[in-house]
Amino acid sequence: MSAKIGVLGAGAWGTAIAKVIAEKENDVLVWSYETDVRDDINNKRLNSRYLPDVELPNTLRATSDIEEAAEGKQFLIYAAPSLFLLDTLKKSLTVNSIREGKTIIAVITKGFIPTENGPRLIIETMEDYLPGFFRQSLVYISGPSHAEEVSRGKLTGLIAASENPKNSIRFRDLLKNPRLLVYSSLDVRGVQAAAATKNVIAIAFGILDAMKTIGKIDMLGDGTESLLLAAGLNEIQQLGTALGATHPETFTSISGIGDLDVTCRSIYGRNRRFGREIIEKNILAPYKNIDDLLSRIGEIGYLPEGIAAAKYIQILAEKYKLKIPVCVAICKLLNKELNPHGFCKNLLAGWDNT
Repeated sequence: MSAKIGVLGAGAWGTAIAKVIAEKENDVLVWSYETDVRDDINNKRLNSRYLPDVELPNTLRATSDIEEAAEGKQFLIYAAPSLFLLDTLKKSLTVNSIREGKTIIAVITKGFIPTENGPRLIIETMEDYLPGFFRQSLVYISGPSHAEEVSRGKLTGLIAASENPKNSIRFRDLLKNPRLLVYSSLDVRGVQAAAATKNVIAIAFGILDAMKTIGKIDMLGDGTESLLLAAGLNEIQQLGTALGATHPETFTSISGIGDLDVTCRSIYGRNRRFGREIIEKNILAPYKNIDDLLSRIGEIGYLPEGIAAAKYIQILAEKYKLKIPVCVAICKLLNKELNPHGFCKNLLAGWDNT
């Protein structure tokens, strides 16, 4: 039996997930902030801005009315970028289906939410704003995936994490198909920490990759990249544990090492691309520091979530006294405290003292 689903966010990932669900004969309504994206989806069955050349099914429609997208839906998925997620959530709180706890909610956004008490994980922050019905029942969906591949039916695996096992299974069943495998997890905090932190490691990977490729530093090789992946996984695990991860296997599963690997190595990775462009295009030159970069992030032309994550992870590293030299060095680089060569030296020094 078909279901009614709302997806709040018409970026590449939100559109890809909406397509997967709509192809199972479900009625999917996507909320788009941009009216041109809305019209493109409705009139041409395309999202040319964020997911070009992927034909969308007739069961997927778009609206610019957030209440229309969320009202009366059996399942609701928040897909706005982390920088705009809280604002999207606040706009949706007047919807009757949410106020009365009649919809099952999932989140596919990766990152942290800034609050007066410092950076916090997405799910716990959303729980503070949503009605009490939703506490310990939200589902967080993550895994080694790219919208460009999932939307084209490339075999992919995801994790649906929730403290409510029934809701995890409901979203698992909603999403899965022969080419999209979905697994359940109870470790909501660990999966979120891995999803956010791997984007910062991917920026570092892009930097090293570009410096190796164009010969800036001849000591960098394939082994260096493997060293970075191993060190990055260690930092993910440190931060995840500090933030309350409950299952060590989270970090050795697809939500940990799997997501880290694909984000660092895939040609579709926006954070890896950003890291490369720091070297190849001197993309940081127009910005004074990381705050200036975040305030003008639209100028980049795509959204590397690892920029904001780097800032927040630096704060969390100080709070929990963590030794995570890769993430800290990326934050210093984005904040203009280090140049790329200084970044590499800082990184090597940090590894040598770990």
